[in-house]
This record gives sequence, structure tokens and C-alpha cells, in this order.
Amino acid sequence: ERLVESGGGLVQAGGSLRLSCEAAGGNFSIAAMGWYRQAPGKQRELVARISRRTGTAYADSVRGRFTISSERGKNTVYLQMNSLKPEDTAVYYCSADHWDGSNFWGQGTQVTVSS
Repeated sequence: ERLVESGGGLVQAGGSLRLSCEAAGGNFSIAAMGWYRQAPGKQRELVARISRRTGTAYADSVRGRFTISSERGKNTVYLQMNSLKPEDTAVYYCSADHWDGSNFWGQGTQVTVSS
């Protein structure tokens, strides 16, 4: 299975971006999908996650600004990012968790927020 991400880029503080991630070419037994990010010199952290069992979850730092959503029929997940801040600058990774316990990652997409 491949996770294909798109939508990253450069934006000014206060602006918006929308990331997309489509799961393609695999067994679509996906239980949850999520977005993680990793800034230079920092550990990868959860940004938002959407699960068929438990719904949505957000990091405290993005709650109220970011919204995760999905299109089940297309196995696609989106991350709408509003009111972006320079500290949101990172490589954003899409992740998919399958019911059998397997986990897949996308290649990452760069988001840069200028002040």
C-alpha cells in the first residue's frame, strides 16, 4: 500500500493550507488514519487522527485550528490547517493503521509558515 500526500507548501502566518493523503494499491482494511509532523531537531508528533472506532483526536497545539476529515469510499484523509503559525513548520506525514495491526507511512510533505 502507498500513501500519497499532497498540499504542502509555503504560507504566511495566519494563512491556511489543506493536506491530502490517499491510500492506494493495497488492502483497504484501514482502521484509522492520521497526520504526524516532525520539525528539525524534534521528535515526530501526532497532529490529528481519525478512527472508525473512536472518532477524531487532536494535539492540544492545533485543536481549534486544524480539522481532520476523511472520505471512506476513497480511503483519503484531509487536514485543513487554518491560522497557521511559524511553529507549525515541519514535515507532515500521513499514517494508516490497519485492522490487522500493520501500519503504513507516506513520504512526507513540507509545510513552511513564514512570520
